[in-house]
Amino acid sequence: MLIIFSGLPGTGKTTIARALAKRLAAVHVRVDTVEQNIRASAMLKSGVGPAGYMVGYGIAEDNLTLGNTVIADSVNCLKVTRDAWLSVARRSAVPAVEIEIICSDKNEHRRRVETRATDVQGLRKPTWEEITARHYDEWGQSPIVIDTAEQDVDQSVSKLISKLGLRQNQRSQDF
Repeated sequence: MLIIFSGLPGTGKTTIARALAKRLAAVHVRVDTVEQNIRASAMLKSGVGPAGYMVGYGIAEDNLTLGNTVIADSVNCLKVTRDAWLSVARRSAVPAVEIEIICSDKNEHRRRVETRATDVQGLRKPTWEEITARHYDEWGQSPIVIDTAEQDVDQSVSKLISKLGLRQNQRSQDF
């Protein structure tokens, strides 16, 4: 199964994706980590562009074909990237589910953005102004929406496991 996370920076997306990956013994593919390591290689003359997503798609597909559940963790604000993740699932002949993480409390969302530290060496987190100015395509289909303003990480993960019809600590081989 490919579990595709989306959402603006600071909503709790990576925290929830990691916790879900741990509970499901799934592979966690985080585009921020891939992009930062591409930047750190000093091989690019310009910005990362779509390279981080392209690497993420490949890593996800490799792991899906091995029978692993994969959790794709990225802002995923464009329809083209959402469609590309769904194509990875189709090529791998596995089900896919899309999850959007939001924080409906704008004051809390801003507080998180302005106080969080980076956990990827060298990664510069976007500012509140950059996040609110970001273009975010409308969803064509409805994802599962988790609002982190209303619940903590454990509650969010338990809700996701329930909505996905999974058991905690269920390995991908059990699907």
